[in-house]
Amino acid sequence: MPFPEFEMPMVTPNMPRVVLVEPDCDHARQIARILVNEGFALTCATSGEEGLGTIEDTMPDLVVACTELPGMSGGQLARRLRLDALTRNIPILMLTEDASPGVEREGLESGADAYISKSAHPDLMVLRMRALLREGPELLQVDEASRLRRARIVIVNSPREEEDEDDTAEEAPETTLGELLWRDGHTVTSIERSDDLIEGGWLRGADSPDCLVLELGSGDEDLKFCRLLDARRQAVLEAGGIPFRTLGIVEASRFRRQSSGEFFEAGIDDLVPSDIALEALAMRIRTLAQRRMAQDEFRQQEIERQQNALTLEAARAKAEMAEALAQANMELARTNERLLQAQSKLVQTAKMASLGELVAGIAHEINNPLAFTIAHADTVARTLKRLQGVNASDEAISLTKKGMSRLDSMKLGLQRIQNLVLSLRRFSRLDESSFQKVDVPAALDTALALLAHKLGPGIVVRKDLQAPPELVCQPAFLNQVVMNIISNAADALADLSVDSDVVRGTIVIASRLENGRYEMSVSDDGPGLPYELRTRIFDPFFTTKPVGTGTGLGLAIAYSVMEAHDGTIEVTDANLPGGHGIGACFRLSLPVRMTEEGPVATGRAA
Repeated sequence: MPFPEFEMPMVTPNMPRVVLVEPDCDHARQIARILVNEGFALTCATSGEEGLGTIEDTMPDLVVACTELPGMSGGQLARRLRLDALTRNIPILMLTEDASPGVEREGLESGADAYISKSAHPDLMVLRMRALLREGPELLQVDEASRLRRARIVIVNSPREEEDEDDTAEEAPETTLGELLWRDGHTVTSIERSDDLIEGGWLRGADSPDCLVLELGSGDEDLKFCRLLDARRQAVLEAGGIPFRTLGIVEASRFRRQSSGEFFEAGIDDLVPSDIALEALAMRIRTLAQRRMAQDEFRQQEIERQQNALTLEAARAKAEMAEALAQANMELARTNERLLQAQSKLVQTAKMASLGELVAGIAHEINNPLAFTIAHADTVARTLKRLQGVNASDEAISLTKKGMSRLDSMKLGLQRIQNLVLSLRRFSRLDESSFQKVDVPAALDTALALLAHKLGPGIVVRKDLQAPPELVCQPAFLNQVVMNIISNAADALADLSVDSDVVRGTIVIASRLENGRYEMSVSDDGPGLPYELRTRIFDPFFTTKPVGTGTGLGLAIAYSVMEAHDGTIEVTDANLPGGHGIGACFRLSLPVRMTEEGPVATGRAA
């Protein structure tokens, strides 16, 4: 909760966020003023329960809590924060009026990172907070792997005079700090501070210490040494490593003076007086070492996570490449299929063009002697009529009548040949791809005339042409598409009966104009087309006819012709009334636009 006596500044992203849990409102106001003036974004609470909710809502960078709180104590609050995965990495600074070793040990064991007396100078408290924030927010609860590793502690003793060594040995306590840390399971090394101590690589790398314990005096050399250590730590941090932690032991008289803040400014992480209880000192060292070990474990987890992410990204890229390769193979297969279809169409077009030229040549060659024969047949007919008027015997008259009868039959056959030649000449223009006006009924008659040998007397062809008789389209639409479909219908009906006196089947050709589309259908009452074959009959070279009787190109070319008209072709069951079977119905649909000349197909070549 904010206090009304002063206005909280606007919070910016760079401001450290702090939650202060203090039941004493007067003391809380004093701390709040100091922290706000120092650039902290502050949120206040008066109890442990309220503080816990505020911390979970705001997720601050630092928690400052009093040890004595109504309801939940400061130690219980620290334990709750350390048990929660979201808040266990938040540093905790405890404010206490009782600085006894037992209280401090209990607080550190509960999860607090540091202790400071309420009576301490405000500047010292700010420096202590900044030291905790400087350690970074990456603290995690030490996992089992970190617990198994021994913390590496290095005690750096101040240089001593040679004559003091014997006295020091005599005054040494029964239990030293190193022995106590060793009993706690740490690896402890004790060295004497020297000018070349910072040089070399022992302060970085895999075997670097987790915590340095420094004996500090009151001279400027101690501050200089702390600054050199902090510079080395910054170098380790810039190189991507986790720097060691530092704890200074300073003279009790200087610790209680404001000048002790100089050590925090020089980079010290924690500072204790020389008269601190040995167990409390060991607890503080263990807290710093565990923080560094936890950060190192966090870095290893982050490296592992990045490696896993790179492995996953490589696997994803490989899968995408495989998918892209499969897609490219599919596209290549489709392209090859289109090339085969185009090749077959080109071959068929060339064949039809050659056939058209051949048919046109044959029709021309037949037409000349045919015209000559028809002309002379008329002459012979006139001559026989004149002979009938001349006196002749009965036998001559009988022979003349017989000749006239045979001549009429010859003229009928010649007329049929003449009609066939005319149909051939019309068919010879089927390679024309330009859009032109086509007489639909006449084109159908031509197609039926050319297919007369297939239809025969046993197949009945009915027409139901309701669409306009003229259509602007490619002649191939009728000369090729409709003719192929009628030819297939005749082949389907060919085996229904061998008796020429019985109707073997019916073919119905219908057309209509509806909703801007010219639709034509060819239906038969034959055996029909199985559903599983309907999706394949338009594939090039696919045929259901016996070997040697079909090429499998007729319907494929019909499909391409309908594509050129932006039209559609589909197959359904015919179910003609009174039919002999289910039958098949081919439906052709062309988009058209109405003009003064009639319907015009809107194909790509129009």
